[in-house]
Amino acid sequence: MQLAFLTSLYDRPGPWASVYLDTSRMDESAQWRQELMARNACDELATQGCDEATVRAVHEALSDWPRPAGEAGRAVFATHGEVVLDPPLAVRPLAPSQVYWSALPRLGPLLDLAAQEPVCLVAYVDRTGADLELRSPIGAMPAGQVQGRDWPMHRTASNTWSERHFQLAVENTWEENAQKVADAIADTVPELGVDVVVLAGDERERRSVHERLPVAITAEGVESGHGGRAAGARRERLDEDVRAAKEAFLRRRAEAELDRFRAARAPEGASAAGASAAEGVPALVEAAREHRIAELLIRPEGPDAHRQVWVGAHPDQLAVRRSETQYLGDTEPLPARADDALLRSALATGADVLRVRPEVDDELPVGGLGALLRWPYDEKETEAATM
Repeated sequence: MQLAFLTSLYDRPGPWASVYLDTSRMDESAQWRQELMARNACDELATQGCDEATVRAVHEALSDWPRPAGEAGRAVFATHGEVVLDPPLAVRPLAPSQVYWSALPRLGPLLDLAAQEPVCLVAYVDRTGADLELRSPIGAMPAGQVQGRDWPMHRTASNTWSERHFQLAVENTWEENAQKVADAIADTVPELGVDVVVLAGDERERRSVHERLPVAITAEGVESGHGGRAAGARRERLDEDVRAAKEAFLRRRAEAELDRFRAARAPEGASAAGASAAEGVPALVEAAREHRIAELLIRPEGPDAHRQVWVGAHPDQLAVRRSETQYLGDTEPLPARADDALLRSALATGADVLRVRPEVDDELPVGGLGALLRWPYDEKETEAATM
């Protein structure tokens, strides 16, 4: 999950106000409702101990009107009287409002609410070529056109030798054009960072293109029987197929990462030495202090996600207990949720983050938090970590 835009939240100390609002309802009372939600959220912040300057800054941001069309929600992060980040949400929050005043920004909900959109290339294919369209989190835009030969193009019903020869030439034109489209897609996918390819158009044309795609692209390519290249073609059902293809891609990617995690874990009952995966808050805190986390896996429903840890001013200053001052490096450490503290550490060191959904695996990682490590522990380190 691409969360690099959140690193600016760690350039300054907290505490932080974190507010999530559902702004998806747009009707004649939307502005009044938004103002009411803003007031209620700010009252809750004040009750939790937020300072007046930060409350005012949050209220001003939440009351901003009008809102962009299609916005599903808001996430506002503020500290010391300033709104530092105010990203729109691609998905409606589970509750109308979520309000937090805490040592670290409350980022856990963003794992479900931020845009997780894979980049999709849609190819509208016919026998003469294709129109390419890129669909990304910021919208849809043209991505080029493939124009093949336009003659000979149509077969005849005659069965004479000359007509059979002509029909063969027509089919050769179709196949040649399909190859041109497949080649253009193969060039576009790495150039634009495409994750998913959707081929739309008549069955014969899209199948012919699909068969000519490189194996790596075919694995992430799907066909849709809806929509087409012709002007005025209805594409509503195509949009549904694109959404389904993106969701399937995310599931496959999550399953692949969990397979890596399973393979990297120490066998049950065995020493963790040599394992390149970690589970449980103590092991993850140890890995975070040493910048060892390559990919953080979070299942927010797990009990460890909201377990309390202690943090200092810097991302690698964290400990399971407040008394571990040799790790905290701070005379006034603050309590924080384990998932927020580990997210801070992961983002600061360029680690990836994977939100593990219950439909993919509701048991891994154990406790809800795990990591793939940049390098495994050796025997001595394992003994020290368990002492």
